[in-house]
Amino acid sequence: MLDVGQEAPDFEAESTLGKIKLSDYKGKKKVILYFYPKAFTAGCTRELQRFVQLYDEIVKLNAEVIGVSADSLSSAKKFAEKYGAKFPLIGDKEKKIINSYGVMNEKGTSAQRVTFVIDENGKITHVFKNLKKAEEHADKALEAIKS
Repeated sequence: MLDVGQEAPDFEAESTLGKIKLSDYKGKKKVILYFYPKAFTAGCTRELQRFVQLYDEIVKLNAEVIGVSADSLSSAKKFAEKYGAKFPLIGDKEKKIINSYGVMNEKGTSAQRVTFVIDENGKITHVFKNLKKAEEHADKALEAIKS
């Protein structure tokens, strides 16, 4: 798994808001890149809802949120629509992004719940994993971009 101080691997992917590239944010915005196991499960739903609640505050701090799972893009779209996510969700069915960040689960079927905070220079400044509650990822990431 990638750690603090490392360069965040660039990626280009189809998202719920069209094609996005991590490097498009370089020099412009911080990025909260969060990986979640599966759309519509209890923990992932609470986590998405918390990011949705905090999104306006995150944007005011010149940051963007991107969610990634091994779900299909159509599943990610339904998930985003149902809970009003204004930020992109990526269905990484081939698990290319999941593997490049080293967050595959032990079974190799989906992503672990891990959140990376990436600064404007593309460096990882914070990594959150093994938190008690899924929704804490959004709060911790917000605290990180404030600091």
